[in-house]
Parts: sequence; structure tokens; C-alpha cells
Amino acid sequence: MIEVVVHTQLSIKMRLMALMSYLGVLVFVPLVMNRDDQYVNFHARQGLIIWVMGIVAIFALYLPGVGKLVFSALAMLAMVYSLLGIVSVLLLRAWKLPFIYNLSVKL
Repeated sequence: MIEVVVHTQLSIKMRLMALMSYLGVLVFVPLVMNRDDQYVNFHARQGLIIWVMGIVAIFALYLPGVGKLVFSALAMLAMVYSLLGIVSVLLLRAWKLPFIYNLSVKL
């Protein structure tokens, strides 16, 4: 279940940094530049887990037999989670994405 936290006062920089969290390798920009901002850090941690999921999907291609199937499933899941994260940022929300949020808290 996706939990929602609403933020009403966010600067353009914070929104841009949070948005970058869900754009692949660009997740490292908000992770490095905005460690003290709770909203950006929330999205950056989730984005990092999604990015790692994409990397694991690429390595799954080396699995004989089921590699393409595992790649397809993980890549599709990473794309859906990234889109949900982007929508969350555009709506000024902080959605706790299922499975991803639980892993991101452990970072």
C-alpha cells in the first residue's frame, strides 16, 4: 500500500533534486548534494534502490535460460516504480513505494 505525505512548501531546487532521484544514475546528484534535506533524501534513497534493481536486471541477462525473463520482469518493475516516483514528486507527495521503501529505510 502506498502511503502519502503531502509537502506544500517546496522550492524548485528541491523538486528538481527529488525528480532526478528517479532518473537512473542521476540519483547520485541528490544523494551527494542534498544530504540534509529530508524530502530529497527520502526520494533519493528510493531512487537508489530502483537504480540498483535496474543494474540487477542487466546482470540477470547473463543467467542461462531464464535471464531474459528475469530481465524483462525486473526492468518493467523498475520502470513502473520510477514512474510512480516521478508522479509522486510532481504531485508534491512522498509516496512510500511498496518493497522499495522498506529497503531504502535500511540504507
